[in-house]
Amino acid sequence: MTKGSKPKYSSEPERRCIATGEVQPKRGLIRFGIAPDGQIVPDILEKLPGRGIWVASERSALEESTKKGLFARGAKQAVTVSETLVDDVEALLAKRLIDGISMARKAGSAIAGYEKVKSLLGREEARILFQASDGSERGKSKLHAPGGRGSFFEVLSASELGLSFGRERVIHAALGFGGLTERIREDAIRLSGVRELDSGLTTEEVKKTT
Repeated sequence: MTKGSKPKYSSEPERRCIATGEVQPKRGLIRFGIAPDGQIVPDILEKLPGRGIWVASERSALEESTKKGLFARGAKQAVTVSETLVDDVEALLAKRLIDGISMARKAGSAIAGYEKVKSLLGREEARILFQASDGSERGKSKLHAPGGRGSFFEVLSASELGLSFGRERVIHAALGFGGLTERIREDAIRLSGVRELDSGLTTEEVKKTT
C-alpha cells in the first residue's frame, strides 16, 4: 500500500488474520481487544490487556470479520461488535496518522506549503510526499514524489492534513527521513487499506514492506 522498501526483520512478530487466514507481520494488521462486557474494541496502539484478535488492515477483511461473526470465532466466546466498527477503525487510524505528522512537524521533519515542499523535494531531502485527497489535481500534478515505494500518499483530506499543521487546510506536505517518518509511513499504509485507496503496492508487496 505504499512505495519504498525497508529492511525485513526476521524476528518481527507475526499474527494470523481471522478473515484471510494468512500469517503476516503485525505491522500489516490491526489488533482488537475484548472489553469486560464482551465488546470488541479496536486496539490501534496494541496496548490493551488480554489475548488480541488480528485483522488485516484492509476494509474488505474488516467488513468480512464483522458480518460473518469471525470475531466471536477468534475470541472463542460470545462478543458484541458495533455496527460502526469499521468506520471507528478508520477514524482511529486517521487520528494516529494526523497526530504522527503533527509530531514530525514539531520535531522539524515535516513541512507544509507548495513552495517549501517543492524546495525540499528539489534538494532530495524528502522521504514522503503527502497531498490532500480533495486538492486540485492541477496543483498536485506539479509536484513529484521522491521515488520508491511508500513515498507518496493521498490518504488524508485537506482539512485532516491541516490539523497536523494547525491550519484550516493543507494541500501539500512532505516529511524528511527519520524513524518517526517510517512509523508515519506504516500508518499511512494501514489507513490506505482501510480507506481502499491505492498505495502503490500489491498485497504481497505490503507483506514484504510491513
